[in-house]
Amino acid sequence: MSQFILQTITGAIGSLGFAVLFGVRDRKVCPIMAGGAACWALYLLSIHAAGWSVFAGLFVATFLTDLLAEALARKLKTPVLLLLVPMLIPLIPGGDLYYMMDYLVRSNYVDFGMAARKVLMEAGAIAMGIVVGAYAATVGAIVLKKK
Repeated sequence: MSQFILQTITGAIGSLGFAVLFGVRDRKVCPIMAGGAACWALYLLSIHAAGWSVFAGLFVATFLTDLLAEALARKLKTPVLLLLVPMLIPLIPGGDLYYMMDYLVRSNYVDFGMAARKVLMEAGAIAMGIVVGAYAATVGAIVLKKK
């Protein structure tokens, strides 16, 4: 349990680092940190508590984080990408990407192919979560505007 808390705090710090790198320094920093922590916590809950696959965990965490970023962007009157990109940093499959490139550089093409497949699957889950989340937020905004 303490390992999950530590990982969630680390996710928040990672999101903070990328927010500062992207030039965000005002009242948007705290929501970005909270979003990064929530993103990683949702991923951990999906794969450990619910027992879902990595693909499903990444998709659900990205989808819900996108909805959070869309809502916060409307409240803070800022572009969604300014909030969403740093929030999703904890989900980036950096280790898998590193090993994929390591296999390529060492001419281990069999392992490279398997690692590339895994990285593309993970990146696809994140991309699908963003697309579906943005669509759901847009439809929700249209429906709420009509009422």
